[in-house]
Amino acid sequence: MRNPETSEATRARMSRQKSRDTQIEIALRRMLHAAGLRYRVHRRPVKGVRREADIVFGPARVAVFIDGCFWHGCPDHATWPKTNATFWREKIEKNRARDVDTDARLEAAGWIPLRVWEHESVEAAAARVIEVVQRRRDVKRQAVKPRGLDS
Repeated sequence: MRNPETSEATRARMSRQKSRDTQIEIALRRMLHAAGLRYRVHRRPVKGVRREADIVFGPARVAVFIDGCFWHGCPDHATWPKTNATFWREKIEKNRARDVDTDARLEAAGWIPLRVWEHESVEAAAARVIEVVQRRRDVKRQAVKPRGLDS
C-alpha cells in the first residue's frame, strides 16, 4: 500500500537501496568462510515465517541479520528525517517491531538470532558469529554423545 505523502522521488530512492549483498554483508561472509564456516545466504530459517536472514547456519540453528542504521533505527546512529517525518518514524518503528517479533519467533523455534549493525567492525561481528556458531555446535555434539563415553 502506497503512502500518499511519499513522493515519487522518495519511492525511487528507496527502490534503489540495496537490501542484499551489501558491502558489510559480503565482508562478513568472506571472514566467516575464511574461518571455515559454511552457511546459506538469504534464507528463511523457519518455515511459515516470512522473514529472511542474511546468513543462516542451518544445523547450528543460528540466523544472522545485518541491519542498516537508518532502516532499523540504530540507537547510536539513527536519524529522523525532517521531511515526511511521520511516514519515516512509522516506517522505522514498524521495522524495529518486526525485528523484535522475528527474534522472538526464531527463539521459540529453537534458533539463535544474531543482529549485526552496519557500523560494527566486521572483525568484531565475525568473531561474535564464529563464537556463537561454534558454541552451539559443541552443545549439539554433547547432546548426541553415545552412552558409556563419559570418562
